[in-house]
Amino acid sequence: MLRHGPRNLITDVDGILVGNAEDQRLRSGVSVVLCETPAMASVDVRGGAPGTRETDLLDPSCRVDRVDAICLSGGSAYGLSSADGVMRWLRERGRGLAVADVVVPIVPTAILFDLLNGGDKHWDWPPYRDLGYDATGRATRDFALGNAGAGLGAKAGNLKGGLGSASAVDPASGLQVGALVAVNARGYTTMGDMAQFWAWPLEQGREFGGLPPPTRGLGLAVSHDRADLTHDPADVARSDPRANTTIAVVATNARLDKASAKRLAVMAQDGLVRAIRPVHTPQDGDTVFAIATGRHDLGDDALALAELGTLAADCLARAVARGVYNAETLGAARSWRDLFER
Repeated sequence: MLRHGPRNLITDVDGILVGNAEDQRLRSGVSVVLCETPAMASVDVRGGAPGTRETDLLDPSCRVDRVDAICLSGGSAYGLSSADGVMRWLRERGRGLAVADVVVPIVPTAILFDLLNGGDKHWDWPPYRDLGYDATGRATRDFALGNAGAGLGAKAGNLKGGLGSASAVDPASGLQVGALVAVNARGYTTMGDMAQFWAWPLEQGREFGGLPPPTRGLGLAVSHDRADLTHDPADVARSDPRANTTIAVVATNARLDKASAKRLAVMAQDGLVRAIRPVHTPQDGDTVFAIATGRHDLGDDALALAELGTLAADCLARAVARGVYNAETLGAARSWRDLFER
């Protein structure tokens, strides 16, 4: 198993920057993965209720194969307008697909549902276009986790969700892999009423608490003795099963074609399976993008691609746990730290 990079963020992958913008009054935000140069990309959608933009373009059978940025946004379908702000920022700098004398920035986007978290959603025009523009302008290699960007208004099962990231690098070969995720899952990220995350076996160092092994096996139910961990029937965001979705980006510096990037996104979805139970439900819109910046020669070995996909899945699982671990209580959504670090 490779160790995490110096930041333990997706930006440990050369050529990748991340920007966040959020509005505390709205309890919502936007995260942008900005490619320093256009990068190969594809996507895999597993949830039964996705909200996306430009994902059909990323099918290997379609012609355009490189993206300028990926946008993850709160706001449900309203949040799809965040891509307009990202495109404006890119267009102002002459970045995008050149068509005659114009450029068209390519910004695939996915959204999560955070409209029932108590924030002020009574806007005239959705604020996500401006949040997308601001997030792109703030893109850098160091960024916040937890209540940041698209993770600000998120929930995860019975806990506050959030923005998570993780990386894995091989100093010997130069291979780099990273993941960014906004965790707003219907399922649970922890093992019943215990503090351990489902991703516990994959933890590096103390990146999500460094807890000892769980005291019980799998298949755990929430204890009725722990009322603080059960669902509040009055919690409207939990009572409606449509208020969910986990959206993510995995990135690598490997040189991949579009079909291989698609396979990377497919394999990376296993990271959500390792970190969230249940996942890919009919009410979730779980979506994983894959970006390859092409600065490392992976070779034509199919086994190398399989190993890369395994690394990406592990990174994504760790990122899920880190997003919830770093989140802070917001309104009725109580954080992991408030419940378990007493």
